[in-house]
Amino acid sequence: MSKPPRIVLLHATPVAVQPIEDAFRAIWEEPELVNLLDDSLSPDRALTQNLTPEMIERFVSFGRYGHGIGADAILVTCSAFGPAIDRLAGELPVPVLKPNEAMFRAALNKGENIAMVATFRPSVVTMEAEFKEFMAETGARAKLTTIVVEPAMAALRAGDAETHNRLIAENAEELSTFDTIMLAHFSTSRAARALSEKTTVPVLSAPGAAVSRLRELLSR
Repeated sequence: MSKPPRIVLLHATPVAVQPIEDAFRAIWEEPELVNLLDDSLSPDRALTQNLTPEMIERFVSFGRYGHGIGADAILVTCSAFGPAIDRLAGELPVPVLKPNEAMFRAALNKGENIAMVATFRPSVVTMEAEFKEFMAETGARAKLTTIVVEPAMAALRAGDAETHNRLIAENAEELSTFDTIMLAHFSTSRAARALSEKTTVPVLSAPGAAVSRLRELLSR
């Protein structure tokens, strides 16, 4: 019997752990998952508008450790470290997947008028830049509109997932004119059902798309 792939999950906040583990259980149970968490990364990232060289090096060192413990692939679950993930991917000989890459691909297949709901403002600049880069690479055309619901993240960090989900779902009317809605972070995937119940617009979340993409990459 062949050894299951070891997938290292890099977390910058504990609220991202459960959504990706749930997605693996639902879609692809075979891999051995290793959770690496540095919960100082997210609050420290929030202190700067742009990633500093020191923060990039710190994140890359985190990823190097993940590779050093035998990762067959690395999945980053925080969306605020795009340039650091790019550098890490360029250094390592295994797949390194950004949290939203697969979701972007799915969204562009659904239309050109795309909304993104974020709850962690520092991640917006890097995510919008990644979306533009992805469009340039694929030749796709789309307009991205971002809505930030910061109180939802505060509620989730306080342990109140119900309020987190409700605050996001309250934006359903504002989101009704789009072709598709992306939930920006792994943590916001909790709100997918609550938002879907209030809109007919397709709602995409990052964890499921990322798991499916990793499975595709490692089966080649």
